[in-house]
Amino acid sequence: MVKGISRRVVVIRPPDTRVFEEAIFIVREDVCNEKSVTGEMIIKEAQEIADRYVRENLKKRRLPKLPPLFFTALGAIITSAVWIATILL
Repeated sequence: MVKGISRRVVVIRPPDTRVFEEAIFIVREDVCNEKSVTGEMIIKEAQEIADRYVRENLKKRRLPKLPPLFFTALGAIITSAVWIATILL
């Protein structure tokens, strides 16, 4: 649904686009009307929020890189354990 309301937005496009192309922030109306808040302050806060988001979320989702040989050995050990368990039971 499209409304006829105009909003002020800040679009942050990082130089390194590995994570995201752009971040869009909608600026609150009461902040836009204040004379003490400058455009540079709004852009700086948007950049800080985007940086914090990337730092916090990339660390949580990163899995350690394990070599394929590790998974091959793990599969062999599990298969051997199941095979031995079926023989003994």
